[in-house]
Formats: sequence, C-alpha cells, structure tokens
Amino acid sequence: MGLALLPFQLHDHPKALTVGCYLLSCAVIFFTDRFALPKRERRKNAPPYGRDQDIVDILARLPVIALVFAGFFAISWRPLYAAAGTMSFFIIFTGISRAKFKFIREPLVFSDIALVADVFKYKSIFYATSLNIVFWIVAFLYVFGVSGLYMYFEPSVLPARDKLFWIVLMVLAASAPWISLFYGPVNRPTAALVQRLVGKVNVKMSTVRFGTFGSVVFHFIIWLGVKREKIVAELSERLLAAVHDLIGHEEAPLVVVWQSESFIDMRHFGVDTIKLPTIDRLRKQAVQWGRLSNIFEGGYTLRTEFAVLSGLVPDDIHVDASYPYLRAAHYADVVWPGKMKRAGWHTHFIHPYDRTFFLRHKAMPVLGFDKLTMLDAFDHDAGRDGLYVSDTALTARVVAEAQRLPLEESGFLFVASMANHGPWEPGRVGELANPVDIYLAILEQSDAALKQLIDSLDKLDRPVWLAFYGDHAPLLKSFADPFPDPRTDYFIVPLAKAKPAKHRPGPPQDEDPWNLLRALLKHANLHKDALQ
Repeated sequence: MGLALLPFQLHDHPKALTVGCYLLSCAVIFFTDRFALPKRERRKNAPPYGRDQDIVDILARLPVIALVFAGFFAISWRPLYAAAGTMSFFIIFTGISRAKFKFIREPLVFSDIALVADVFKYKSIFYATSLNIVFWIVAFLYVFGVSGLYMYFEPSVLPARDKLFWIVLMVLAASAPWISLFYGPVNRPTAALVQRLVGKVNVKMSTVRFGTFGSVVFHFIIWLGVKREKIVAELSERLLAAVHDLIGHEEAPLVVVWQSESFIDMRHFGVDTIKLPTIDRLRKQAVQWGRLSNIFEGGYTLRTEFAVLSGLVPDDIHVDASYPYLRAAHYADVVWPGKMKRAGWHTHFIHPYDRTFFLRHKAMPVLGFDKLTMLDAFDHDAGRDGLYVSDTALTARVVAEAQRLPLEESGFLFVASMANHGPWEPGRVGELANPVDIYLAILEQSDAALKQLIDSLDKLDRPVWLAFYGDHAPLLKSFADPFPDPRTDYFIVPLAKAKPAKHRPGPPQDEDPWNLLRALLKHANLHKDALQ
C-alpha cells in the first residue's frame, strides 16, 4: 500500500500536511539538537538569562529549519520527504558535531565547512581514515535509496495547473534568502541583527542555544557581515606598533621561530622514560621560558600559528578566530611578518606539508612572507620516509636558508614542523606499537634534530634569536583525554652573537602565544614599547 492510502487521506490536504510535516521536523530537531554536546557541557554553557530569551532563541531557529525544509520540498513537492530530509540534515550535523566534540572538545563551527574538502583529501591528518569506500557506499545508499523510495511511494502535491510557475516560485523561496546573504545591503543589517541575538561569539553556548546547524548559520552570517576594517583600525590604534617600532641593530639579526607540531614535554606528567637533553639545554640558555597557553588543545594548528604571527588575541579578531586565514588580507597591515617586511627584513615561511592546506599558499604571502618553502621543495616519499618530513630533514633546510641569508640583511624564518603529528600508529618508529611509545620516540628524534639546529645557528656570524614552542598538546587519547594541563612549552634563546657575556638561568614564566614574538623582540632590543 502506498503512502497515498494513509489514514484520512492526508495528501488530500496538502497545505495542512505540509505545515504538519514542518512542525514535526521542528519538534524532532529541537529534541535531537541537545545531543550535540554532552549534558555536562550543556549545563556549563547554558546561557545566563531567563525564559523570555529562551523563547526568542526558539523563534530564531524556526526560519533556519523552514529554509532547509523549503529546500527539500522544492526538489520534491513531497511533504513527508521534506520532513524526513530536513530531520536527517539536522541530525547529521548534530552527529558530526558530537563526534567532533568527543574528539577535540569543540562542537562544529561554521569555518569547518571550509575544511570539508581537506578532511577527505588529508584523511590521516584529520584522523578520518574511516571515510573509506564503505562509508561512501552507505552514504550513497541512504541518500539516494531513501530519496528514491519517497519519490516512488509518496505522491507529489504539486498543483496540477501552472506547474512551472509553482516550481520556480518554490525554488526561489528556498534559495533566495541564502543567496541574498551575500548581497551587502541585505547582509550588513542581517548580520547586525544576528550579532545582537548571538552576543559574544561563543560556539559552545551558541550550540546550546540554537542547535548545531543554527549556530553554524548564525556565525556564518556574522562572519560575512563583520566590518573587519573597523576591527583592524581599532587594533592598529590600541594594540599594535607601526613599522618604525622595529628598530635597527648594529648587526642584522636573524629571528627563527620554530613551531613544533604537537610538542609537549611529557615529563610534566610523570613520564620519566623520555630523554630530551636539548630541551634541558634550552632551559639553561633561554632568556625566557615556561609554559605556553593554548588557543586550542589537540588541533587547529593554524589558530596558534596565527596568534604568534599576528600578536592578536583571538577575541580581538572576533568570528575570524576559528579560521583566520580565510580573511587573512584584512590583517596584513598589523601582523608581524608584514611589519618586518616593510622594515626591510627578509621573511620566509617554511612548512613541509601541502601548500594548499589551511590556505597557507594564499594567506602567507598576504601576511608578509617573501618566500614560502613547502612540501614540494622537499625530497619526501611517504612510502620511504614515513607520513611526514622529519625534523632532521627540516632542520637541514632551515640551516641552509639561514646560511644563505646575507649578513647585512635582517631575516625572519618561521618554521612549522610536522614530524610529531599523529596518528601514532604501528610502523612509524621501528617495531613500536603503542601510541604513547611511538609519540615519545618521535619526540626524542625531534629533540636530536633541535640540537642540530641550535648548534648550526650558534655558529653564524650574526645575532640569532630562536623561539621554540609547541603549538598544542597531542591528541594522545590513550595517555590522557583531556590532558591534565594542555599548556605546551616555549623557549626564547639568544644564539651566536646575540648570546650575552654572562647568563644565569631564570625561573619559568607563563606566556600567551600572541605575546611570544613581542617578548622575543623586546629581549633582542628590536622593539619599542611606545604604543603598547
């Protein structure tokens, strides 16, 4: 029996059926959205207001659900199919958000949509190897199989007269609101309205208030409409130094910043089997060292990377903080590489991974880097050399670039390593099989490469300053989930002609990533304090 024989002949009343299906979709979505976050996180991020605002939040979600429902209805003219499609759509977003939170303790954010292609292209780095042929078969069968069943069994409610008119009208009703968001005169006031509704950007609280997809949509609208020119102007006046704040030096200095992927000294957590003699050496030689706060624990290297390069607090860049390289051009005048380049420094970004990952191939030149050295510049074969370029190979390239820099030219080398990145699976280090043992062994390899780097830089005939830090704690769930203290380690070390005649090791000092370069330049006497 087909769906046309449902009790009361529901399809004889298409308007009532359509409204009823929409309301059913809303009820199911409101119920399932709560599973995007664990109960404890929902309570922790519950908004601090009363019942009236709860009603406003509920009403704000209705148009988002309606537009998705309209989309499924426009391609089918079948209310039951539209309801099933809408519910599935929202539930899938909720499931992805919960899976992401379980993995890295952050729900889905709008900028994750920009990473969808990268997730499938770089499955290992996103720990997404389960997205294999079986996944695609199941997804294909669900989407097209279920859709086919509805199209066959559920009768259409498309009016018999003026079919083309109604089809075009429904397509416009479903698509025009989304398209209009990209039109300035519509987007700006809409973004302002949504900003008043959402308040301070807080993805966890927004997920509690509006559900996963509602949060994604509202944050995306804000991202589209935010006036970055005003933000940058305020930052320039309030926080940042101008080009002349990079002052001269008797001899042209070289600043090397080494961002060590997933590096954290495991001895902080009682692991006494690991030997890191170079890290111990840095503690003695550093003019400043200690623990570095995290922009994000266990992932999103670009957030820490941008904080270090820009000197900007994530809250200062508003909704851009989740993926700053999407709109990197807006911050080109205020970030450190750009200021260094305008002051006559040579700026070089070195990262032994695909240049398109995180859009670095577009963002880094805009942010002020003269030169990019990426994976294609390394003789790396994954089958022969392992998943990532080793720190030993990376060190050799960095040293070569440092030696190639003319002595009369100041230089800034920013190095983003990959060797410590997970997954830490059998086969990466000899016969080791335990992820923790593999990670520790790779850390020791990185420590040995760091020794080569320091020894080589120390021989240069110029002042050299090294900043070494870990971008975030590793996603080493077999050891800790979450890490009891996710802060990583950092060191600011003078080398070669920058080394003082007398030096006594100092006590550890907590630091934030956005202050790291400013602290280094102060120690090197290369930065004025006038506009702090």
